Amino acid sequence: MAGSAEVASLEESFRKFAIYGDTKATGQEMNGKNWAKLCKDCKVTDGKSVTSTDVDIVFSKVKGKTARVINYEEFKKALEELAPKRFKDKSKEEAYEAICQLVAGKEPVNVGVTKAKNVGAVERLTDTSKYTGSHKERFDESGKGKGKSGRENIVDNSGYVSAYKNAGTYDAKVKK
Repeated sequence: MAGSAEVASLEESFRKFAIYGDTKATGQEMNGKNWAKLCKDCKVTDGKSVTSTDVDIVFSKVKGKTARVINYEEFKKALEELAPKRFKDKSKEEAYEAICQLVAGKEPVNVGVTKAKNVGAVERLTDTSKYTGSHKERFDESGKGKGKSGRENIVDNSGYVSAYKNAGTYDAKVKK
């Protein structure tokens, strides 16, 4: 069997993939979607000897009859099921070791995530230093938005006459 460090990294990979994309997940159980993602990201599926269909069949085989998720022990059984299929030229134990090495220490990859680009007109339109009129009031000098104070006129009701620029100076001028 694998060394204790490898077992720990295998379990860590299981937990990372188990919580991927699910805010309520505890990391103790993995659903079928995340199992398929683990197999794809860790290169367990190669498209020839192990396909996505094989991955789904193995998941259905190792989970409980009415369950929708697998735990860590069932996860290891699933890897055992896939190992001889993925590594045909090796013995069962060597194949399991090899598939564990593929999965150990890996974490989910975000593929196809769109990154924002500032090119051409977009850069010009999003430069807050070039804004004029009422739109200029919505941002401070650094280009950060002011929030509600930049969108609405907030009335200052602190003095006798509202918006009086010398508010609070009367007591300093008139001494008794």
